[in-house]
Amino acid sequence: MLPENSLAIVASAPVKMMTDVVPYPFRQDANYLYITGCQQPGGIAVLSKDCGLCMFMPDPDPHDVIWQGEIAGVEVAMDVFKAEKAFPLHKMHEVLPDMIGRASKLFHNTKTALPAYVGLEAFTRAANDGKVDDLSKYTDEVRWIKSPSELKLMRESASIACQALLQTMLVSKTLPDESMLSAMVEYECRRRGAQRMAFNPVVGGGANGSVIHYARNDQRIKHGDLVLMDIGCELHGYLSDVTRTWPPYGSFSSAQEELYDLILEVNNECVKLCKPGISIQQIHHHSVILLQRGFKELGILKGGPSLMRCYHQLNPTAIAHYLGMDVHDCSTLSNDRPLQPGVVITIEPGVYIPSTSSVTTRFRGIGIRIEDEVLITETGHEVLTGSLPKETHQLKSLMNYGQNSAMEDHNRSLLSEREQASANYWPQIDPEMVLVELGEKTEA
Repeated sequence: MLPENSLAIVASAPVKMMTDVVPYPFRQDANYLYITGCQQPGGIAVLSKDCGLCMFMPDPDPHDVIWQGEIAGVEVAMDVFKAEKAFPLHKMHEVLPDMIGRASKLFHNTKTALPAYVGLEAFTRAANDGKVDDLSKYTDEVRWIKSPSELKLMRESASIACQALLQTMLVSKTLPDESMLSAMVEYECRRRGAQRMAFNPVVGGGANGSVIHYARNDQRIKHGDLVLMDIGCELHGYLSDVTRTWPPYGSFSSAQEELYDLILEVNNECVKLCKPGISIQQIHHHSVILLQRGFKELGILKGGPSLMRCYHQLNPTAIAHYLGMDVHDCSTLSNDRPLQPGVVITIEPGVYIPSTSSVTTRFRGIGIRIEDEVLITETGHEVLTGSLPKETHQLKSLMNYGQNSAMEDHNRSLLSEREQASANYWPQIDPEMVLVELGEKTEA
């Protein structure tokens, strides 16, 4: 992909500090991970046709080893990450300038650029000569279409997220608190092998669901409220992203159900459009037509010159985004680009009506989003999150099943407060068995 006689420099993600001595959990830069497979901070990778992959590995510090453990060095770079060449980082100022000097074009990962190489005289000279450019236009290109091994990880990540969210949905009446649902879905993801969440879960009860990226997750969920949960997990660098909205107490109000049925229809219709040759922008345009028509029929959107402004108050989001090693993957690639087999996108129509909205009172304070992951295939598409129920009748059956099962198998009223605190109360329900018992097994 790189031009002839060019050189690419990619630094690992920096360690970010929460306080002067406490770091935030480390997540590797996606481009560095894609190129090297290394999850460790402190390294710099160089890539060219002449030298192949060359890795500069962090120098071991005896003090850090005592506190944080052994780090991967030059030997690991060669043996595990299959670098053609490897050097300790302190050798970089001796080795890299010559490599830069021989290259006619230089690319680097601007998001993780480090003074350690940017400050080199050879790099500065290349930059002044206009020979330095951003690498992301090449890495986004190769990461856009997933390989079979990448798709295997994305299917597994999606499966973990679906199972975890289904477990959480089933006990949402007995855990009517946003923070508890957030904690449970993370626990369920991690116990199935996920390394971390893809992002802070969105757990919005009632009107909080109308906040698109609601992150507080600290309110009680009231009887009659819907719960919107947007979650995803990370498995070996590959992410999932799925959203469901449901009534934890087992039934929709008429207004909730009318809006839900509209969003579900748009979700299903937009998924049907997913195939090679169509673009995200074309799918988005179709979703806007469907949502505008539906909002008008429900009486919450009027025609006239302010139509689009009022529409964007109900739904200011795009219908889809690319998904992979980042939640919004391959950000330099246009949404006008025709989709190809191996590309993974989301389909996520929604409606967001805060309590302060001027629409008809019965619709106020409702937020609904239904999001699925869709893989573009040679013949059409595959819904990677298709095992997670979303049809209205499925959700009603599921909530009633969850209430009965949780009450029978985990009757918390039998436990004292001390016993509850020590009982590790996380009801475990087999998602496959639930769907079989309901007769609601959905197609993946």
